[in-house]
Amino acid sequence: MNTMPHEPMMSPAPVKSAAEADALVAQLMGVMAELADVLQQETEHVRAGRVSAASGFAEPKSDLSRRYVAGTLRLKAGKLQLVAADRRAALQERHEALRALLQTNMTVLATGHAVSEGIVRGVSNEIARRSVPHTYGASGRTKEPSRAAAAPIAVSRSL
Repeated sequence: MNTMPHEPMMSPAPVKSAAEADALVAQLMGVMAELADVLQQETEHVRAGRVSAASGFAEPKSDLSRRYVAGTLRLKAGKLQLVAADRRAALQERHEALRALLQTNMTVLATGHAVSEGIVRGVSNEIARRSVPHTYGASGRTKEPSRAAAAPIAVSRSL
């Protein structure tokens, strides 16, 4: 969890020349390549069940995402016409590839979250089931434990 205060977003300095726009596009392409690499590695770790290893990518992913957004805002604030048409097309292609990779990453992370939540809920339900006395209800069947009977469980994140 990031405990550092968020800095307010300032208006980006606009791009003033074609050379500056070209340098910004090159920098943005580099950031997108790094971000794609981090997303790919994180996705692979989560798919393989190595969540601890995947959690190490949170800070670099956050930093690269911040740099990506700042670069795109600066490019949008400037004159997009200063960017050569072929560089603009390459930037758009890289952006679309990054968006697809990000969608895959988000799907894998959501799936991992749902699976781990299901496991924890299953353990909690099993503990609650075993900790309450088995009695019979008015219908002659055993009663399911109530939600109030469930004791909270603690999960160690250091394992």
